[in-house]
Amino acid sequence: MTIAIIAHDGKKAEMVAFIKDHAPLFRQKNIDLIATGTTGSHLERAGLEVNRMESGPMGGDAQIASRLVEGNVDMVIFFRDPLGKHPHEVDVNMLMRLCDVHNIPLATNHAAAMRFVKTL
Repeated sequence: MTIAIIAHDGKKAEMVAFIKDHAPLFRQKNIDLIATGTTGSHLERAGLEVNRMESGPMGGDAQIASRLVEGNVDMVIFFRDPLGKHPHEVDVNMLMRLCDVHNIPLATNHAAAMRFVKTL
């Protein structure tokens, strides 16, 4: 199983804490994590193993979307900052739309991500 990890700048610390809290489960279940570049670098600095794509504004959202379309992503956890402005909002919307098109679970906040993790 592969889970894509993405977080807007204002949510990166929350995402790192969430992934660290659940890292033993991810390892136990042999779950691979992929992440956009900056989120991935935060996870790596926290000692977590992740396959990094480009940063979101440089195409990382599109890279993850491509893998999703190819059937190589099973779940997306994307901690969005609904109050911030994001220069690559079009890419974010594309990724979320493709999750719907391909019936891929998408958690956009901590509560939804907790529900997803409980199903693993």
